[in-house]
Amino acid sequence: MRYPFHCLRARRVLAQGGVIAYPTEGVWGLGCDPFNKRAVERLLDLKDRPWQKGLIVALANEGVAMALLRTLPQDRQKAISATWPGPHTWLLPHNGLWPSWVTGESDFIACRLSAYPVVCDLALASGGAIISTSANPAGQAPAMTAQEVRQYFGRSVDFIMPGGVQGLQKTSAIRHGTTGETLRE
Repeated sequence: MRYPFHCLRARRVLAQGGVIAYPTEGVWGLGCDPFNKRAVERLLDLKDRPWQKGLIVALANEGVAMALLRTLPQDRQKAISATWPGPHTWLLPHNGLWPSWVTGESDFIACRLSAYPVVCDLALASGGAIISTSANPAGQAPAMTAQEVRQYFGRSVDFIMPGGVQGLQKTSAIRHGTTGETLRE
């Protein structure tokens, strides 16, 4: 862990159903425990985002992703694995393993394996996965600094990790896992 004290604090906040803000490789993200319905509902309220759209989860490592990847043909598994770790979000069949408050009205879950160690550390601290949605209210530009997170959300976020965006300066690309189609560049 790169920020052990901060990750311990983030783990406590996440375990208590809190919402945190943290830097990713592209933009600042908002996160919470994906299996805590109240935490996810609170995060959605902060963003003014409808639950039906679903959310992205960042995974701690490829081992966590295997339950999702193994349902795909071998060639698709290899294509996805070749992009991880990195700023690539894939829509993968969730097969009922993820709650609807995370997947929305979709049969797929949006997930990525980040190359940014802070994101992986937080996902690991959260039990293997963490919600990783851009830190911004719906319709606004994603926050690029901790200061912008504070301007958007004030004290509504329970903890803001130290650090900065790694360098991508944009949200992750989103691709469909079964077809490879690019949905967002």
